[in-house]
Amino acid sequence: MSEPSKQTTLYVIAYDSPSDRRRTKIHKVLSGFGQWTQYSLFEAWLTDKELVALRGKLDRHLKREEDSVRFYPLCASCAGRVETVGSPAPHEDELLVV
Repeated sequence: MSEPSKQTTLYVIAYDSPSDRRRTKIHKVLSGFGQWTQYSLFEAWLTDKELVALRGKLDRHLKREEDSVRFYPLCASCAGRVETVGSPAPHEDELLVV
């Protein structure tokens, strides 16, 4: 796993909804911010600003009395100890400016 930058935190994001339509919308929003790793589970390296933007976009699609989205932040030390079996470990995408 690559080292996180000082501006980002690794989040494990789990979601559930009884509505197929809302669940699909939640999935699409999360796809713009992180990596889909398992059913209803994403991993995303986010800045504080990106986290606020993500939560705002999700709020447009959620029914709070029925849906659930959980954000589990991992400290830098914990993110470095993530073990993955069967697929690549979470990593922060690198941005190259030419």
